[in-house]
Amino acid sequence: MTSPAITLINNYRAVDGLLCTSGQPSVAQLHDIAAAGYSVVINLALHDDLRYALPDEPGLVQALGMDYLHIPVPFDSPSEADLLAFFAAMKAYQGKKMWLHCAANKRVSSFLGLYRVIGLGWARGSAFALMDGIWQPNEVWSSFIASMLDKQGC
Repeated sequence: MTSPAITLINNYRAVDGLLCTSGQPSVAQLHDIAAAGYSVVINLALHDDLRYALPDEPGLVQALGMDYLHIPVPFDSPSEADLLAFFAAMKAYQGKKMWLHCAANKRVSSFLGLYRVIGLGWARGSAFALMDGIWQPNEVWSSFIASMLDKQGC
């Protein structure tokens, strides 16, 4: 059963039994994420903006017994290297219960859509359905998504 505190996280989305995405969880919500059996937290937001970051998220997540991976993706300039690091993380933690987050679930939902198309062979419509329910990418992200799909011939 999902904790009500978890479902209140900004832009929370339960993807399947092993994957949830969201904006930035609070300290209390990270405790709830651990209690719900998640073993991995992947954060795509930057740590330097305290409006969208916790003072010591890596230390807290690790103290709660979960793995923590930080892939800092600047919102105004996502890169192919960031995306490839995300792809590698998704493969490395495949089969584990993962929580993916950034500041508002925009970076995560975009990267997850790209992973589904490029890495898993999904059709674009279903691959980006989660993203479409959260936001319509701005020019930076629309161009980035299109260039990554074009580069892979998708």
